[in-house]
Amino acid sequence: MLETIIKGFVIGILVSAPVGPMGMLAIQRTLSKGRWHGFFTGLGIMCSDLLYAFFSILGVSVFSSFLTNGEKTIQVIGSALLIALGFFLFRAHPLKGWTPQMKPEEIKYHRDFISAFALAIANVGIFFVFITLFARFQFNPIEDGKGKILVAMLSILAGASLWWFSITWLISRVRKHFSRRSLIILNRTVGSILMLIGMGGILLLLIEKLPAI
Repeated sequence: MLETIIKGFVIGILVSAPVGPMGMLAIQRTLSKGRWHGFFTGLGIMCSDLLYAFFSILGVSVFSSFLTNGEKTIQVIGSALLIALGFFLFRAHPLKGWTPQMKPEEIKYHRDFISAFALAIANVGIFFVFITLFARFQFNPIEDGKGKILVAMLSILAGASLWWFSITWLISRVRKHFSRRSLIILNRTVGSILMLIGMGGILLLLIEKLPAI
C-alpha cells in the first residue's frame, strides 16, 4: 500500500511538472489574474490528467486502441482550441474587469477550471506519458485488487495538487513586480506561442496527409 502511495504521488508530480502550453497558461493566469485563477487552471488540467490516468490503469489495450484511432480528430480539435485561446490571450487586457473590492463569489474561478480541462483533455499524448511512467515505476495497482485503484488515483491527485499549489504560490510571489505593460507583453507572448503550437499541430497533420513523392 505504501509503495502504491509513494509511486502514485511521484507520478502525479512528474506528469504536472513539465511547462508545456497548459503550464504556460496556468502561469499566465497566475500573473495576470492572481494565484487562485492559476490554481483552478491547474485543477482543470489535473482532472483531465486523472481521467487519462484512470484509463491507463483500467485497460491499456482497450483505451490505447480507442485513443489511437481517434487521435487525429482530437488533435485537430485541441489545436483549434489552442489557436482560439491564444488569439483571446493576445487581445486580452490584463486586470480588465477586476478590482480588489470584488467579492469572491463574483470571481468566476469555474471558468478557469472548465477552459483548462477542455484544452487538456484534447492532449491525447498525456495518455502515453502515463503508460511510460507506469512502466518505468512498475506501477500497476489493478494487479493487487480493485481497492488499490482508488489509493493510486488519490496518490496521483495528491502529487498533482501539491505541484499546482506550490507553483502558483511561487509565481504569485513575483506577481507584484510585474507592471500592467509587463502583463500585456506576457499575454501577447503566451498567446502567440499557443497560436503557433496550435497552427503547428494542424500543419503537421496536413503534411502527413500529403502523398509521398
